[in-house]
Amino acid sequence: MKTLRAALLLALVAHAGCGYSLAGRGSFLPAYIQRIGIPQFVNSTAVFDLDRQVTERVRTEFIGRGKYVIVTEATGVDALLTGTISSVTLTPVAFNTSQQATRYALTLTATVEFKDMRSNKVLWTNPSMQYREEFALNPTNALDSTTFLGQDVNARDRMINEVARALVSAIVEAF
Repeated sequence: MKTLRAALLLALVAHAGCGYSLAGRGSFLPAYIQRIGIPQFVNSTAVFDLDRQVTERVRTEFIGRGKYVIVTEATGVDALLTGTISSVTLTPVAFNTSQQATRYALTLTATVEFKDMRSNKVLWTNPSMQYREEFALNPTNALDSTTFLGQDVNARDRMINEVARALVSAIVEAF
């Protein structure tokens, strides 16, 4: 019986420091980073208002983490997140028997940098971050990504939400 107790106690002690935590709630950022500047992303695409929508959703995602004060300024902050949306493409990926596209891949590409302003050091960067999602689409409406995103608000919102979630998780959780 004493051996069993000792084995259980040893197992509990061994597993106590495993480091498990809830996904999306951990942070590998320095503790002094409290105030994060997120100025509006630059939009190098023809998709109207995409920069504002992505920037607002990224800010909201950071605020949802509950640890940070998010501001639009680039000065007087502990860290600065900047981004440039370089392209949005719409590519057919599935076809019907008449060779008409029935599914499309929407791909957003951006350059993103997260910089520690206290140490003047880049903590996270991705010069070609890509987010890809597939959508079913009426072939007659699939002219290009600008037209598609202008017409399909649900697809646009879903893409922007996922881009923001993936970006903030990558920075905060160090993936």
